[in-house]
Amino acid sequence: MNIPAELHYTKDHEWVKIEGNIATIGITDFAQGELGDIVYVEVETLDETLEAEEIFGTVEAVKTVSDLFLPLSGEIIEFNEALEDEPEKVNSDPYGEGWMIKLKCSDLSQVDNLLSADAYKTLVGA
Repeated sequence: MNIPAELHYTKDHEWVKIEGNIATIGITDFAQGELGDIVYVEVETLDETLEAEEIFGTVEAVKTVSDLFLPLSGEIIEFNEALEDEPEKVNSDPYGEGWMIKLKCSDLSQVDNLLSADAYKTLVGA
């Protein structure tokens, strides 16, 4: 299982990459593995400002639909439109081409509430 050390994680299995005040967010390798073949990613919150832990979208796999929870407060400024035609990128490259949204963070201190790679490994038993 791939858990990059430079990223931050949530208990809901999202990963976060911080660059300045922009966060790139997706679901973890563990999450895509648990979901199975992903067939659809829906994000209808583009250009909206949401609080941490609010639902920003859903990911649909062959057997289930799961909510996506925002790890940090801020404005959703970009959706990975490649996922509209190729949602399977989340399965094949969850930390690269399978990213889901970019968020303009409104409170970077919230990053302190996220899990480190080691803490996430403990959470998922890796």
